[in-house]
Amino acid sequence: MTPLRKMGLTVLGLETSCDETAASVVRRDEDGRVTVLSSIVGTQFEQHAPFGGVVPEIAARAHVEAIDAVAAEAMRAAGIGFDALDGVAATAGPGLVGGVMVGLAFGKAVALARDLPLVAVNHLEGHAVSARLGASIDYPFLLLLVSGGHCQLLEVAGVGACTRLGTTIDDAAGEAFDKIAKSLGLPYPGGPALEKLAASGDPSKFDLPRALVGRKDCDFSFSGLKTAAARLAEKIPDDQAGAQQRADLAASVQFAIARQLSERTDRAMKAYAERHPGQVLRFVVAGGVAANGAVRAALQKNCADNGFTFDAPPLAYCTDNAAMIALAGAERLAVGISDDLDAVARPRWPLDEAAALSNPSNSFGRKGAKA
Repeated sequence: MTPLRKMGLTVLGLETSCDETAASVVRRDEDGRVTVLSSIVGTQFEQHAPFGGVVPEIAARAHVEAIDAVAAEAMRAAGIGFDALDGVAATAGPGLVGGVMVGLAFGKAVALARDLPLVAVNHLEGHAVSARLGASIDYPFLLLLVSGGHCQLLEVAGVGACTRLGTTIDDAAGEAFDKIAKSLGLPYPGGPALEKLAASGDPSKFDLPRALVGRKDCDFSFSGLKTAAARLAEKIPDDQAGAQQRADLAASVQFAIARQLSERTDRAMKAYAERHPGQVLRFVVAGGVAANGAVRAALQKNCADNGFTFDAPPLAYCTDNAAMIALAGAERLAVGISDDLDAVARPRWPLDEAAALSNPSNSFGRKGAKA
């Protein structure tokens, strides 16, 4: 653990867990106020578009080619030199391990060359603090983390202190959006394209399955919905009538996903409120799916019904970015936590690791419980 140099902290963040090569410089003042000095995100949409999804080897190679220039641009845009940094934070997992290794290795190199503390950040913790990039949000809060790879409800008590209330037992909501969008012939990335198509559709036209209806926990399941929607998409004709049917199916899918997220969140809110009587009840939604308008509207209604405040990251910080990694690193440095240079890249890394290992909703792989 590296001793702090001062309480005000300027941190370079690096994010390479999937298909964005990102770097950011974030300033966290002594009073906790956050300023994003720069946030650069290099996308790989063109490289992956022909395959309809992310190809891990292509992603890793693209990160290698881009990381130096993206980090240099982040420092230039922040208007500071490396001597002004107080630390380096890099995503160390979970994610596509080839890409994670690129950003983590670059972060280690900067930390070693400049004698700076390194923070190996859990990508999910970055999402957990991302709403704090746009507003002052005190701990504790209830978090819905919903993205292409993750769907979890967590009680966040403080820096690195998370308790899992529910998780997906199969696919994440963002994955369902993307895979169903692909079956509808929409371009990659599918989630935003499906939301755009859904705007002209009728969500009541298709009766899609509801998962885990009889269960009383806060877990999610989107596999059945994904399969049912893909089969319906195959039957839609390629004509003018089919165009409207595709819009109706997109709207129905969006409604079904938002409904399930809302139902499980409502259940988690009631349980959370019972455990925190008399306290201010805060709710945060983060991750790429947090940018979806229908999902936000459903969750805002949950908050109004249950007496919670509602916060979400600014839209620029909903999808993967390095500002959230830099902030997670700064918050850890502020309480004296840093990592050695032998920190490893991890393809799986649950936020609430103890709960994931003791009672995994997903089966174990060779690397342990899934994130």
